[in-house]
Parts: sequence; C-alpha cells; structure tokens
Amino acid sequence: MGLVYSEPACQSAYDGDLRRLFLLLRDDPRNLNVQEEANGDTPLIAACRHGNVHVVRYLLDNGADAHLTNKKQRTCLHYASRRTVSMVDYLMIIVLMPILLLGYFLLLQRQRQNAAQMEALLSAGADVNAVDYKGNTALHYLCQRKNHRLVPLLLHRNADVHVHNNDGETPLDIASRLKFKKIVHMLTKKQ
Repeated sequence: MGLVYSEPACQSAYDGDLRRLFLLLRDDPRNLNVQEEANGDTPLIAACRHGNVHVVRYLLDNGADAHLTNKKQRTCLHYASRRTVSMVDYLMIIVLMPILLLGYFLLLQRQRQNAAQMEALLSAGADVNAVDYKGNTALHYLCQRKNHRLVPLLLHRNADVHVHNNDGETPLDIASRLKFKKIVHMLTKKQ
C-alpha cells in the first residue's frame, strides 16, 4: 500500500502512471503544480516520495516547480534525500543474494535510481539549502540515513554544511553522532 491522494495528478505521479498523468496535464496544465489539500504535496513531491524517476523527469521536463513546499515545508529534494531501500527491497535482496548475486544488483539499481532522481532535481535548480519544519536540509537527511553516495551531489552544488536544525545540529554533528566516518570526512573536507 502507499499514500492515497485526492488530487488525481498527485496520485498518478505517486503511482508512476505516466499515461494518466499525461492525460491530466493535457486536459488542464494547472495540474502540473497542483497541491494536495490535505498535506500540500505536489505531483513532483509525490513522485519523489515514491522514487518514480521517470515521472520526476517528465514533470521537470514539463516545467514543474522544484521549489514548491508542502505543509511540512519540505521540497521534492527533501523527499528524494529521505528515500531509502524499503523492507520489501531488503527481503528481495536477502532472497536473491544466493542466486548469482541478484540481490546485490537490485541494491545497486535502487541506489542508481536514487542518484538519478537527486541529479534531475538538482539540475532543475532545486534549493539545496531549503529547510523544513524541523530545520533540516536535504543534507541533514542524507547524513541521518548514512547515504554517502548522495552527499557529494549536494556538496558539489554548494550545500551549506553549517545549517543548524531545530535540535541545534548541523549535518556534520549528525554524521559524527552516528559515527558515519565517510560522511564526516566529506563534510570536514568541505568546511
């Protein structure tokens, strides 16, 4: 199961239904940046929540606004940085690992998809230093999730490593507290 949206464009983006999304945007171009009444998600945010890279690219190619925030003041970049491998993915990896390392390749594919999604958003000009209601930037979330593969993407786009969240922590503080040495090294090198 997943999220259920009342806005058809948001639901189509979340579900990865490009055909339906195309029809909705053709009928009413305002659906491109429509915001869900309950939580303020846009189709782009919904696609990022579910990791639908092709939908993200389609929306960005059609001019979706990567700067819009939902009611938690989160942008699409926040959700892209919060993506992790799901429990279903982990189970598939465990089951498929003995069979020609298929599980490992599945994990690599998920990581490449997350990187492609992040790169598409950054290329569209998403604000790397946008803060949500907790004061977290996308870099804070990557540090919390030990995502050392995506941290360089944000650092390359001049993400501010000195932003304090509502708990008074910078991304470096989070990485240090959680003992993520690779990320600590990257962040101290940036400072």
